[in-house]
Amino acid sequence: MTRLQTAAHPDRIIAAARGWLGTPYHDQASLRGVGCDCLGLARGVWREIVGDEPFPIPPYSRDWGETGSGEVLADGALRMMIEVSVADAGPGALVLFRMRPGAIAKHVGILTAPNRFIHAYERLGVIEEPMTSAWRRRIAFAFLFPDS
Repeated sequence: MTRLQTAAHPDRIIAAARGWLGTPYHDQASLRGVGCDCLGLARGVWREIVGDEPFPIPPYSRDWGETGSGEVLADGALRMMIEVSVADAGPGALVLFRMRPGAIAKHVGILTAPNRFIHAYERLGVIEEPMTSAWRRRIAFAFLFPDS
């Protein structure tokens, strides 16, 4: 971010994310109650909290093992969100997961408590579940939604 921003209140983020619970999984979609993927969930929360999306999202691959030199999701989040250290990420933070060592971060979730998060998962849709050690060790980046 090029200017100082205030973070949206975590309760607003969590309430917005919980409004998506039960939405079926649908790759590259972002319609609450109809279908979304993990990025679509984050986009929907953004629209509710901040407003219109600042730029169109290009098509993306579903390959969690994708490697490359650029962290496309993290770079996009840096353009519009407030970066925080993974250690400082608390409820309401958007976290990006690196699903395999050496892969780029390709999955996102929203923390709802120190030990819980919401995300969209293939075959399960949007769910809230425990932040197990298996999930926690995969967090590569963390961001806060800006206040509108």
